[in-house]
Amino acid sequence: MAELGEADKAELQLLVVAQQQKAQFTAQVHHFMELCWDKSVEKPGNRLDSHTENYLSSCVDRFIDTTLAITNRFAQMVLKGQ
Repeated sequence: MAELGEADKAELQLLVVAQQQKAQFTAQVHHFMELCWDKSVEKPGNRLDSHTENYLSSCVDRFIDTTLAITNRFAQMVLKGQ
């Protein structure tokens, strides 16, 4: 196996840090989604009332927005690293 040069080691370190940050952000987003669900759905039933449905829809929209923002940010970081 070939030895990694200093530039390769630095690049690998940046990728590891970026992946760790991405994992932390993803975990936080999922935690907030759980909180949103717990706050909006007191007792699951056959149907959701309109208030609960609107609240959950808003949670999902924020989840998607946040996921896209995180994905775009990390894509920018990767491009800057190249």
